[in-house]
Amino acid sequence: MNAPRARPYDGLTPDVVLDALESVGLRGDGRLLALNSYENRVYQVSLEDGTYVVAKFYRPGRWTDAQILEEHGFALELQAREIPVIAPLAPNRQTLHPFKAYRFAVYPRRGGRTPELEDEKVLEWIGRFLGRIHAVGAAAPFRHRPALTLDTFGAEPRDWLLESGLIPEELRDVWAGVSAEALERTRPYLQDTRALRLHGDCHVGNILWTDQGPHFVDLDDARMGPAAQDLWMLLAGDRATAARQLKALLAGYERFREFDRAELSLIEPLRTLRLVYYAAWIGRRWADPAFPAAFPWFGSTRYWQDRILELREQTAAIDEPPLSV
Repeated sequence: MNAPRARPYDGLTPDVVLDALESVGLRGDGRLLALNSYENRVYQVSLEDGTYVVAKFYRPGRWTDAQILEEHGFALELQAREIPVIAPLAPNRQTLHPFKAYRFAVYPRRGGRTPELEDEKVLEWIGRFLGRIHAVGAAAPFRHRPALTLDTFGAEPRDWLLESGLIPEELRDVWAGVSAEALERTRPYLQDTRALRLHGDCHVGNILWTDQGPHFVDLDDARMGPAAQDLWMLLAGDRATAARQLKALLAGYERFREFDRAELSLIEPLRTLRLVYYAAWIGRRWADPAFPAAFPWFGSTRYWQDRILELREQTAAIDEPPLSV
């Protein structure tokens, strides 16, 4: 695999994590727990005063300081509106901190469990908060963070994959043709869409549930894009099941913000873009030892055969009538 050789976290030892926190006045007692995160490195840290914080070390080179601070600002804006988003703390009156080769943020520790998305009341509850998030997100644009477009989520990642050497040679031309057709099918749907500030990666793993309801974590992929992007990843199953789930989400959502029904036609095009973007995301991180360990099947012939089949199915799905609620 001709992937980049950068190993951005080789220098991030437990001592560096603890020293970084001490540099902002937070003294750890030596106990660290690595949390599940591939893009960044995230640790639960026990402090000497008996409390816990979560330290997030950003992947070097991915975001500019301005882009990270814009993410933090959005989270704090939502928190100020009493929307349950986990926002960064501000030791030393700052939310973003440099330390050696890294930049990090500190968050309060919040527990929770995976929400039961088969429960329509749970979906309606989540929908209410998504409606509130989007009402705030529509009030002003991001100025530094990127937008979800056909180019950023489709064409550019596709071009990168074709040049990367990661696709088996015997499947490269087939994948090139199938992906080109799939992306071209999405083009009419992604023109002239209304963009707002989004969570950006609103899947079930980024929602924690407690008896008080949901709270949303990890705005690392926050960007400008259509409202449908924060809804479709919460849908699963056959069309009838997905339609029931969507109806419950929108029942909550539309208590706080009208949802443009025309965006229902974006669900399958957005799913198509994510298939291409996700494969490129893994490929771009392949030199990071965490990725071969987590995705050992990536790059195999079977993996790319499955991706070709998925894209063919998506091309057909785009032509189907949108979900009806």
